[in-house]
Amino acid sequence: MLINKNITYIEKKKNITKWYIIDAKNQNLGRLSTQIAYLLIGKNYNTYTPYLKNSINIIVINSKFINITGKKKEQKTYKKHSGKPGGLKIENFQQLNQRIPNRIIEKAIKGMLPKNTLGRNLFKQLKVYPNTIHPHSAQQPTLLKLH
Repeated sequence: MLINKNITYIEKKKNITKWYIIDAKNQNLGRLSTQIAYLLIGKNYNTYTPYLKNSINIIVINSKFINITGKKKEQKTYKKHSGKPGGLKIENFQQLNQRIPNRIIEKAIKGMLPKNTLGRNLFKQLKVYPNTIHPHSAQQPTLLKLH
């Protein structure tokens, strides 16, 4: 009789969602976004399964105080297109940080998530706010220090 020793354990779905709050003040954009994407995907748990959604919600505060290294403040560009002829809009980091500071972190993290329905559902679990004010105090988020 053959016994298969390579048994995969799949955890049963729990309705317990964990809320974490991360302060982006004086953090580097790339390092912060990779750690947040790692947490959203759930690779920090031993029950990680690549095709299952994680039950973690992350709140990022102080997004307008994010740092980037080098000359990227002047050189990094963000493009969007309306789909119409001549509808390409280009702005650099400083302009976008003054207008919509949340979009910078959201775009960086969304690029690191899977490009499928799982990635789109994981992105919905991320909330980004430019200040320390957020409407999720009822969920009692725990402060997470990232290094």
